[in-house]
Amino acid sequence: MSVVTLAPAIRLTGVAKEYGNGVVALQQVSLDVAPGEFVAIMGPSGSGKSTLMHCAAGLDTPSRGEVLIGGTAIGGLSETRRTELRRERIGFVFQSYNLVSSLTVRDNITLPLRMARRTPDEAWVAELIERVGLSDRAGHRPAELSGGQQQRAAIARALVARPAVVFADEPTGALDLRAAREVLALLRTTVDDLGQTVVMVTHDPAAAARADRALVMADGRIVETLSVPSAADLAASLIRVGEV
Repeated sequence: MSVVTLAPAIRLTGVAKEYGNGVVALQQVSLDVAPGEFVAIMGPSGSGKSTLMHCAAGLDTPSRGEVLIGGTAIGGLSETRRTELRRERIGFVFQSYNLVSSLTVRDNITLPLRMARRTPDEAWVAELIERVGLSDRAGHRPAELSGGQQQRAAIARALVARPAVVFADEPTGALDLRAAREVLALLRTTVDDLGQTVVMVTHDPAAAARADRALVMADGRIVETLSVPSAADLAASLIRVGEV
């Protein structure tokens, strides 16, 4: 009986990022993220975690190395094709929600499909709205929602195109403790119930503890990897990094 091995959702091989002013943001980073895996990236300010996410998501171009999204190498793609690939294969969740104020919750969620000229799957949209707990808010605009509700709408928007991976950049940074817990539980559910791949940048050990694997960065490198991490383990790792 043959064994089917799935290609990584994201693969980085020897990725480096240097800027013209001599700043080295990433140093030869190699990383595989498996389909259906929840990975957290942590590190102090300037450690390279945001640069790593931007390169992995095709938002920035590495100085050296290769990035594959769902098996597609993005280095040689034109900017137009790269934009199309992001729309088709990647979902984004940002700290600031990035919802369009003039659109309803439902229209914000389906916006990526309309931009890609794709017809929304109404059953899937309805399921997402229910999953994020906004069935009674689907016709509301962002200003009528709490911060936690806006972030849940942003998560549904990130999922609507059934992406290969969702990148979440400090998704709980602007939320109170209760709303943050709800958003993290929702991200965990998308992995467990939907098989979604999630890569999350966060400074919060409690948030990163929801992940299957946590990567701790310093000086543009991954210096520690923790499987099924606890918040205490991650806090201790950050202290060790700070002492280096």
